[in-house]
Amino acid sequence: MKVKVFDESHEKDLENSINNFLNSNEFDIIDIKYQVAIAVSGEEQIYCFSAMIIYN
Repeated sequence: MKVKVFDESHEKDLENSINNFLNSNEFDIIDIKYQVAIAVSGEEQIYCFSAMIIYN
């Protein structure tokens, strides 16, 4: 069993990273965990989109 973690600041970047990973290999996906974190710095909102893929 292995784990691959992705972390991007935009949801489309995360989507592209995951799709590239999934298309590059053939393996059995066990689970995918997804998370969004939001922080405020002054008047700026900072987003962090992350996913963890557990696979064999």
